[in-house]
Amino acid sequence: MSTIFSLGSGTATATSGAATLNNRFGVITSEALTTAQNAIYTLTITNSAIKAGDIVLASVQNGTNDQGTPMIGSITPADGSVVIQVINKHASAEALNGTLKIAFAALGA
Repeated sequence: MSTIFSLGSGTATATSGAATLNNRFGVITSEALTTAQNAIYTLTITNSAIKAGDIVLASVQNGTNDQGTPMIGSITPADGSVVIQVINKHASAEALNGTLKIAFAALGA
């Protein structure tokens, strides 16, 4: 996997649910989140490498967060951006309590 990411990967940090990263592969670190159970965090990535017809894959893992159950909800590519929704699907009322790392890969359709 490191070979794929060396072909134009990058990292960025989100502020208020937005980040800019002009690569086809990358990892965004969210701001510190307090997303409640069943609530949605929406991340908008401005990205000139992404087109509306691309297939975009994403995954989420904890950064500093150690509560809740973050899961990818939806991924919506557009020309110059992608919107990724993360849902906290924890079984009880446990909210997120820190940063998340959201990785993505944009594959040309």
